[in-house]
Amino acid sequence: MMDRETLLKAVRFQTPDYIPMTFHVNQACWEHYDQAALQDLIMEHNQLFPDYVPRKLPYTPDYPPYADATIPFTDPWGSVWKTSMSGIIGAVVEHALDSWDKFDEFKAPDPEITTHWGPIDWEMEASGSNPIGFFSCLRSGEIGHGHTFLKLIDLRGYSNLLLDMVDEEPRLSRLIELVDEYNLALAHNFLHRAKVEWLGFAEDLGMQQGPMISPDLFRKFIKPSYIKLMKLTKKAGAVVHMHSDGDIRTLFDDILDCGVEVLNIQDLVNGLDWLEREVKGKVCLDLDVDRQGITYSGSPRQIDELIRQEVSRLGDRRGGLMLIYGLYPGVPLENARALMDAMERYSTYFS
Repeated sequence: MMDRETLLKAVRFQTPDYIPMTFHVNQACWEHYDQAALQDLIMEHNQLFPDYVPRKLPYTPDYPPYADATIPFTDPWGSVWKTSMSGIIGAVVEHALDSWDKFDEFKAPDPEITTHWGPIDWEMEASGSNPIGFFSCLRSGEIGHGHTFLKLIDLRGYSNLLLDMVDEEPRLSRLIELVDEYNLALAHNFLHRAKVEWLGFAEDLGMQQGPMISPDLFRKFIKPSYIKLMKLTKKAGAVVHMHSDGDIRTLFDDILDCGVEVLNIQDLVNGLDWLEREVKGKVCLDLDVDRQGITYSGSPRQIDELIRQEVSRLGDRRGGLMLIYGLYPGVPLENARALMDAMERYSTYFS
């Protein structure tokens, strides 16, 4: 539910005509809900799904290899993943660098032929109308969920990585340089070969309470990498978008320093009071609507009130607010309907 002009006006605080809204239906939903009911619901909400083409039912999703529960997936870095539900990215079960003994022979993937998740043909993407995009209204890209901090965890394991940081393991700095070189080349290809106008950097830094990494360790080991990537992106004239799940309140100021223009963070785990007090007006907020509490087990009336509160408290006539919701198995369809209704209704709250 957006057009290019409105989206960019929202990002730049230039008085958009409405609040951009995105409702994402995860592929796993097609195997967990009545397909006809789900499709009818989507088709009833043309504002959110203006380009939706009805699927022939029954529909069998075509899952990417990294979200297929029937087979393990080895990523381009050599780590092995498994998931218990197709459509949902799983977890690493074999870390490519679980021992530093492997480091001398370790090599990064080639950014000319692969992203963090699989092969890419840059010439084909450059000739397409919307390369690797999550918007249909402008050319957008995403360098890969878990590009730096989470990539180091994928390679070393969480406990090992934090010990490496605290112990100031000398090989860690070399590994970070390796990851940085790959990411910078990947970002360059998105910006200058695929010519994206919007580049996303997704990295879950938060837990239910607090971040997965202390602010001090973030500043020392991760923030410099973010600054390099986002500086490169801004220099090319593209919008810098960052996503993080979890409570990242203690990292917010440092994240903002990196050059983020659009910040996609979760609503209730960070708190509406804090978001209104500390984030509103400082950066365009791409608000990730609750998937744990109210939308999962609340009533349609509570859902409507949640969206109204978020729009009225965090929004502004000048812009600076977007909303996104991801539907996953387990949420009652009546609640999904309430969300769709509310997102369409309150998108014009300031119009």
